[in-house]
Amino acid sequence: MTAAPARGATLLLAVIAGTAIANNYALQPALTEVAADLGVPLTVIGLVPSAAFLGCMTGFALLLPLTDHLAPHRLVAAQLTALAAALVLAATASGPAVLLAAYLLIGAAASVAAQAGSVAGRYAPERRRATGVATVAAGMSAGILLSRLTGGTLADLLGWRPMLLVFAAVVLVCALAAALLLPRQRPRSPRGYGATLASLPPLLRHHPELRRAVAAGGLWYIAFNLVWVALALALAQPPHSLGPNAIGLYSLAGLLGFAVLPLTGRLTDRYGSRTVVTAALLAAAAGTAVLATGLGTPLVTAFGLALFDAGCFAAQAANQSRVIALDPERSGSLSSVYLVLYFTIGALGTGLAAPLLDLFGWRGAALTALAALLLAMAVARAGRPCEQRERATVS
Repeated sequence: MTAAPARGATLLLAVIAGTAIANNYALQPALTEVAADLGVPLTVIGLVPSAAFLGCMTGFALLLPLTDHLAPHRLVAAQLTALAAALVLAATASGPAVLLAAYLLIGAAASVAAQAGSVAGRYAPERRRATGVATVAAGMSAGILLSRLTGGTLADLLGWRPMLLVFAAVVLVCALAAALLLPRQRPRSPRGYGATLASLPPLLRHHPELRRAVAAGGLWYIAFNLVWVALALALAQPPHSLGPNAIGLYSLAGLLGFAVLPLTGRLTDRYGSRTVVTAALLAAAAGTAVLATGLGTPLVTAFGLALFDAGCFAAQAANQSRVIALDPERSGSLSSVYLVLYFTIGALGTGLAAPLLDLFGWRGAALTALAALLLAMAVARAGRPCEQRERATVS
């Protein structure tokens, strides 16, 4: 048995998750300024988001399993300290090579956001596990949604280098709080770190529910990326011809997805992840159907996006709690496999958006996303009801 976390630790984990993941995106609004400051083409500095993403995927694969070996107060505090150091390196970069290397490190260290969700799921009481995971997911979502706004505003006021130093200072405050308030109990793992990494691929073979969670999650993440990338491309073209700022306003629809996450956790704890994932995907499918009617009416488009985002966000939170419930003592390893494959499969949606838009137009792209969501729902509902598996695991 694992000890319950200190009072307020779940909220702290949510703040840590949001603060950490925000660093992958905060510099994006200032990339033009960065390119001018360093005297290099924007195409070179445009690799910064890719470096952060690659680093984050590496962190999911190599650092997230450490959750099964190290006490949370040490692991999270150390990784946040490394994140602050990487931000300082980026802020003092004299050329693009150093900046890109720094963002590889920033992305890897920012994977502590996923560690926070794993810690919340491991240490929360069994009947409140999904609520803990969803609370951290809400923090991550808030960090992603607010990162570009906060980063852009600070960069305008202070410059991009001081902006990164401000973020580094906030991260260090989170590291101190983690060291003082997170659980101090070290997980009991029967294997070493190297053996843990070697055991990751077999987890898919040993856990049919993990395979279903990966397949379903990957399908709706394909739909998520497809809708948002195709939407941006379609709105930029005639007859809409919107600018970047106007297109960016549609991202505010994601606030509904952020708002429903705490409720998602409570519903998952009460009714089981399978039921909540099904309901969430139905909502996402309904939103996609609204979007497929066209983009001529901004309010209708915003309504469709709000339903779509809320459904995808809620499904993801419930699905992650489903994964952790398979074996809470190996939450880091299970989450590592899930997240690496989730993002890898979902990236197909980004690549498919432009070709589908060219071949079939916006409606064809939206209907393709709808098909992916319905297939995800069928996969998620296949097999043994997840709440039965969760009770069997606990017993």
